[in-house]
Amino acid sequence: MTAKSLDAEINRFLPLLGMDEKKSLLSVIKSFISLKKVESQHISIEQYNKEIDEALAQIKAGNYITHEELVKEMEQW
Repeated sequence: MTAKSLDAEINRFLPLLGMDEKKSLLSVIKSFISLKKVESQHISIEQYNKEIDEALAQIKAGNYITHEELVKEMEQW
């Protein structure tokens, strides 16, 4: 099936949907688009390594929270 024929079929069925169904479908479409955006945002190996080095520096400086501390914090939410 070609993109053009898929578009035509979607356009043929779209008027048959109710408002709630259209809203639901729109949410699905938007989630697909946002996933594509995230997938296309690759970083360079240099940037990746820089971010890892920065994170390790934060840990060495004591700027972190343990799992146990996080669990206790989450219990208060």
